[in-house]
Amino acid sequence: MDYSLAALKLLCVQLKSAVQTPSQNSFTLGGILFQRAWLQGILVSAPCSTDSGGNGQFLLDDGTGVIELILSGDFRSRRWEAGRSISFL
Repeated sequence: MDYSLAALKLLCVQLKSAVQTPSQNSFTLGGILFQRAWLQGILVSAPCSTDSGGNGQFLLDDGTGVIELILSGDFRSRRWEAGRSISFL
């Protein structure tokens, strides 16, 4: 991870428009190169959620769209519940 690159606060609709740059393991959006994004919204589905049927996906809705989050390590093992307002970086 290159922490000298920007960490952008994005909407889901913007993140979906980002373009991956294979040579640098990063993304670009509007000419800005980044590897990390800050998203904020409502968790509408989580693997352990009884409300969503526990479909195995982490889905975040920020009002502009829904995006699937891929969590790793410690974050994946936490208890997540649909309906919670969350913020990720």
